[in-house]
Amino acid sequence: MLIFRLFSVLILMFLNGCASSPEKSSAQEEVVQPVKIDEPKEKTQQSEVKTSIDPDVMYMLMAAELAGQRGQYAIALEGYMEAAKRVNDPRFAERAAKIAMYMKDGNKTDEAVSLWLKQDPKDPMARKIAALSALRVGNKQAAVDHLDILLKTDPAGFEKTALELVNVLQRDGKTNFFYGVLDALAVKNPDQAVVYFMQSLLAMEMKDNALAEKKVQQALSVQPGWDKALIFQAQIAVISGDLNKAKILLRNASVKHPEDDKFKKLLAQVLIKAAEYEAAGEVYQGIVLSNPKDAESQISLALVHLQLDREEKAEDIFKRLLDQPEWQNQASFYLGKIEEKRGQTEQALAWFDRVTEGPLVFESAITAVSLLVKDKEFAEADSRLGLLAGQFPKQRLRIILMRAGLYGQQEQYEKAFKLLTDELAGQSDQRDLLYARALMAERINKLDVLEADLKKILVKYPDDAEALNALGYSLLANAGRYVEAEKYLLHALKLQPDEAVILDSFGWLQFKLGKLEQARDYLERAYAKQQESEIAAHLAEVLWGLGRKEDARKIFNDAIKKAPEDEYLLEFQKRVLSGEE
Repeated sequence: MLIFRLFSVLILMFLNGCASSPEKSSAQEEVVQPVKIDEPKEKTQQSEVKTSIDPDVMYMLMAAELAGQRGQYAIALEGYMEAAKRVNDPRFAERAAKIAMYMKDGNKTDEAVSLWLKQDPKDPMARKIAALSALRVGNKQAAVDHLDILLKTDPAGFEKTALELVNVLQRDGKTNFFYGVLDALAVKNPDQAVVYFMQSLLAMEMKDNALAEKKVQQALSVQPGWDKALIFQAQIAVISGDLNKAKILLRNASVKHPEDDKFKKLLAQVLIKAAEYEAAGEVYQGIVLSNPKDAESQISLALVHLQLDREEKAEDIFKRLLDQPEWQNQASFYLGKIEEKRGQTEQALAWFDRVTEGPLVFESAITAVSLLVKDKEFAEADSRLGLLAGQFPKQRLRIILMRAGLYGQQEQYEKAFKLLTDELAGQSDQRDLLYARALMAERINKLDVLEADLKKILVKYPDDAEALNALGYSLLANAGRYVEAEKYLLHALKLQPDEAVILDSFGWLQFKLGKLEQARDYLERAYAKQQESEIAAHLAEVLWGLGRKEDARKIFNDAIKKAPEDEYLLEFQKRVLSGEE
């Protein structure tokens, strides 16, 4: 379960219409959808009302319909308004109201809705449009009156109605005003928990967590044990960073509602967020024991086992789920991840290839490619990437970047550079493409392209620490640009003071400037965070320069055992160590 999405609801047709612009064809179709002009079926409350249409009105409606189809909305509106005044048929007033809202004509909307409600006072759509119109123009009393009727008429549906209104009002910047309207509505209806609950949601939207907590507590005072309010109260605590409070609330709710697993599931997620994996596993284990058919909780329990390095227990659960068609793909994916962790590439690939449906298909395929690259099965990896490009057009960028990386690993830098350049022709300011091409440009000594691409990124994203670091580090190749390099690296260091690669770059700058002790400090901090080959080579060289040759050899020997073919280590060995041997 994701943390509560505040207003993830569909808007009713009339709300969609008013939010659109007249240029959108889909909205036009909604406005001009023909009204069947004949005598409507009799309603109980209208059984005595005559609805026959005289020729003048019939002509007026036909003209209005034709105008609507041609996009002449002002003419269509006048036609339907006049017809609504002459014929006691709420459909014509409804049509006029929708066109007026589409045109964002508040006065005409109010006039049409007023007529609509007069002809059909119980129509909830008319009442919602009236409430929305009042909220939009800031007519508090009218908004309260309309919402009060909606609440009394359909208290169970009021929450949905209010959410639909909020979805539109958010775009108009009327959230705070709506909160005030609900305040007045609560005075008239102090026993309606839903009003306080809606205020709690709005308070969260206004980023006032304390007010949200106060209002959800009011809702629970009126309606104790309301599951939705209890869950939202816990979610407020999570968003506020008070995980302990969230855990207490959910544990209490679980005790009060032992048969309702949603409290336990949310509790388990909060425990995971608090990194209390053992406790989360116990909660999921309890859910599974009481409901063995809850496959979702079985998956969650297996993932907790993986987090705790209990691959065998996770594997047992995933293999049991292979018998359930709706969970086969997900189980196969994680079985592949288990084999990947074990270093069993062939078995991992077999599992990933079994994922053929669902949201994990692409992730399985791309993970399989990564495994092939790791095993230097470059031809197979490239072939698979080619197939993926056709199957997943929305993932084109990720596939292009992976393919460029694949060529880079084979030292086919020109090929990677051309691939990225061709792709940039269609999206010249795409950040990841620019950054990837800058890296390839360095490899083929196109330093002007490297600098231009990184600077282009920084124009759009001046605080991009990765680009700042790459540009600053690349400038260290030119002794005349150390001052410029320092500017970029200091900026990157300020943004990410604990990032290993940035510490490495800044330490290497100190070495270039002849400040060996300062260089050693930064490089040792970098190496402590990330024992990467290039950092090891830099640190070894600084230690060598400080006369600490044994320490330098130890750093080098440890690193070369892990990466015997690393170019930075081999270059250091050839340039520095070979002269001592």
